[in-house]
Amino acid sequence: MLRDAGYLLLLASIPALVLLHLTIAPYTKVEESFHIQAIHDIETYGIPTRNVKDTLQAEYDHFTFPGAVPRTFAGAIALSGLSSPIIWLKHDIDRQFVGLFNALSLLYFASGLRRAAGKTAAVWYLLFQASQFHVLFYASRTLSNMFAFSMTTFALASLLPEPVSLTTYRKRGKIALYLITIAGIVFRAELALFLATHTLFLLATGRISIQREIIPAGILGLLLGLSITLPVDSFFWQKYPLWPELAAFKFNVVAGQASEWGTHSWHYYFTNALPRLLMNPLTYLIGIPVSLLQPATRRIAASILVPSFAYIAIYSAQPHKEWRFIVYAIPPLTATAAIGTSYIWTHRTKSLIYRFLSLGMIIATLASFILSSFVLLPASSANYPGAHALNTLHDYVLSAAPKTADKPVPISVHLGNLACQTGVTRFLQLPNNQYNMSDLPVSFTYDKSPSPSSLTAKQTFWSRFDYVLLEPAEAESLLSLSGSSTEYAHSQSYAWETVDSVTGFAGLRVVKPGEEARGDIEEKILVWVFGVNASEWGILGLWRGLKEELRSRVTRGWWVEIRMEERIRILERVR
Repeated sequence: MLRDAGYLLLLASIPALVLLHLTIAPYTKVEESFHIQAIHDIETYGIPTRNVKDTLQAEYDHFTFPGAVPRTFAGAIALSGLSSPIIWLKHDIDRQFVGLFNALSLLYFASGLRRAAGKTAAVWYLLFQASQFHVLFYASRTLSNMFAFSMTTFALASLLPEPVSLTTYRKRGKIALYLITIAGIVFRAELALFLATHTLFLLATGRISIQREIIPAGILGLLLGLSITLPVDSFFWQKYPLWPELAAFKFNVVAGQASEWGTHSWHYYFTNALPRLLMNPLTYLIGIPVSLLQPATRRIAASILVPSFAYIAIYSAQPHKEWRFIVYAIPPLTATAAIGTSYIWTHRTKSLIYRFLSLGMIIATLASFILSSFVLLPASSANYPGAHALNTLHDYVLSAAPKTADKPVPISVHLGNLACQTGVTRFLQLPNNQYNMSDLPVSFTYDKSPSPSSLTAKQTFWSRFDYVLLEPAEAESLLSLSGSSTEYAHSQSYAWETVDSVTGFAGLRVVKPGEEARGDIEEKILVWVFGVNASEWGILGLWRGLKEELRSRVTRGWWVEIRMEERIRILERVR
């Protein structure tokens, strides 16, 4: 009974950790912004039925900022529809429900692994997954890759070598191929290669056939995927016909434009991305090798590992590399490591080496969890200065706004490049009818256009705004320009002054023995989670005591904490 309760607790920890990461860092970066802006526009303006093109161009963000390639609206429509009933009950709830679907897919994968490799392997899989930062953090981010992640993980769970009849397995295999095909057609084109490696492996091992599974799954998956993306995206982009992932494939691969975003060496995924994604070094140094070397686990480990590993190896030929392109392979790699670790754990009483390795796995997993939850998570929460700056500006303006004005005071705000890339979305802009804020004493308008370079153009450009959110160097340039004796300064009846500055993540600081560990960000998070009473309840004191105890007994005085630097300055135009 206690063992079952512990396993259920482990299962519950995955969605709980995903929600914790979302709660502590609820904002989105620029690479996630398309989907979150699309969700906002669908919920705020609805889907137009008349004057469609004019309405979309006037109200929807993607016509103003289309990006390098078009992206699908399918995920945004799905999330908007699923969140509508919940928003009706609680209008200010977070919309990033994709995290719960990804968490559910991870739990489904763990259940399949338990049936295929045993409960001990499933337990180690959950422990490893709970200590991996990137999957937990990005599970709730509106990346196209994470929309696809839940579909591929459900598919991979269906492909686990469970003890079922060949007929049942082939039915599951067909469903898995459907899911991967649809995910590739709608969300991410690179999944065509992921589909190919898994299909070829299943075919080579005799688990599926060309006539019964591959051809039907390919045709139906293609038709279903196209029936989703073609009408939806042709409508929202007002281009007929439009298949976003085909356009992205042509741009990134055929035309080779992806290399403009940076290139890496062929081994980058193996020497950099995978170690960061898996977090625990013993998973790939010990767990995976043991699972492949032991005859008792070799067959099941190879069936899980080989297709995904082949995908990463082949995809390494693409010069432009990002960890999110291979995130779909993390559940099977983690499962393979869990199978090897399960073998070590069950044989720990029979060998001193296995006992030593078991202890090492426990320590390494715990260290990975601590690093993920108490270092990387606080660091990531501090990596959205744009969102924090805009919230700070709103608080400043609203606190000073007249409460008895006949009509809202117009306020114009310029959002600089870094602010737009680090958390600013339409959900943060005010007034926001979604949050019943249409009766504010001020009326905000926001500008995201790039600032001009010529002096004459600057005079006209900056005079349009009451507040600006700029990087420190650009803010200093504007302050010196408006405060100098140049023609610009004499021709204006105003100047700029600093209202506030917002810091952001600037790396990690290693604290040596004898040095003070400030821990400002960690304590801010505790106050945010437990409220203003965190100090009175002893939460802060407990954390400080635990930190000092760890420094004293475990790390011998060494510590790692977040280093912050000024990232965005808020300037106000004054008469």
